[in-house]
Amino acid sequence: MKRPRMTRRGALAATLSGAAIGLGYSRTGIRSAMAASPTRYDFQSRSIADWAVVAGQWAVEDLPGDPGPALVQRATKNEFNVIAAPAGPFADLEVSMRFKPISGREDASGGVVFRFAEGRYYVVRANALEGNFRLYTYDRGRREIASANVAAPALGQWHTVRIAATGERIQGWLDDKPLIDHRDRRFAAGKVGLWTKADSVTAFRDVVITPAA
Repeated sequence: MKRPRMTRRGALAATLSGAAIGLGYSRTGIRSAMAASPTRYDFQSRSIADWAVVAGQWAVEDLPGDPGPALVQRATKNEFNVIAAPAGPFADLEVSMRFKPISGREDASGGVVFRFAEGRYYVVRANALEGNFRLYTYDRGRREIASANVAAPALGQWHTVRIAATGERIQGWLDDKPLIDHRDRRFAAGKVGLWTKADSVTAFRDVVITPAA
């Protein structure tokens, strides 16, 4: 039985298809290898000129006892303070960051903003004055939609917040502990940012944004 003869065009298509699969592409949907590459901000350049300050007093500083620079928010009279990273917008993604609550009498918090667009966003935040870890929506007002009880993160120490948003599913971790697993479909895509509330003075570093593959 004769094998079907492959044309030059067919051979080229097969070669490209095999190469695409090897690079993480599929026949059903081409996926850019770069699309899943993380974007990292460690603030070593000390410039946040390409970040967008929505509210607050944000600057890169050297903190006593810390090995490198951090982004610090020092405004104490705003309801909320938000700064948006230049990358994005993103729909499905994972974000992690480290934060150090430095001071605050009314609030001592740090949070990750995601799917930020036209003043609306989700935020997952931890508060050193409260024993909870919460997910909120913001759309001309803040609304709590999920919460977990935790030991309050210690003032003056670094902690890690991580979120994953896939479709309507939103998950949150504090210091590597899974605490939030909630579904909400209000906001589909937008920028990523950092957040504090009221008189929180908070430092941030090691922001990593990874889009879904």
